[in-house]
Amino acid sequence: QVQLVESGGGLVQAGGSLRLSCAASGRTFSRYRMGWFRQAPGKEREFVAAIRWSGSTAYYQDSVKGRFIISIDNVKNTVYLQMNSLKPEDTAVYYCALSLEGVPLKYDYWGQGTQVTVLS
Repeated sequence: QVQLVESGGGLVQAGGSLRLSCAASGRTFSRYRMGWFRQAPGKEREFVAAIRWSGSTAYYQDSVKGRFIISIDNVKNTVYLQMNSLKPEDTAVYYCALSLEGVPLKYDYWGQGTQVTVLS
């Protein structure tokens, strides 16, 4: 089993920054992908960013490109999401997830989420 624990959410003014962390524990895998998703009130959960275990490849939703940076520390088993130039529309619960990169791609483990609120 895998446990994912997010932290770093909070309240910030528009234009500000936050860094989310997601610490993984439990089973280890030789290859995997870590992702961040978010869900705003009344909306479906959406993909934000993902990164492969090697850190060599990252993926972003178009609306966060140039503002958010995903990174991974394999020694600490932690993935980060640096969020800059935050906008009120970034307000959501942010979830960390781990994918074993099966076909089709799906995320197999999820964290409990952390709230991010951006004030206008």
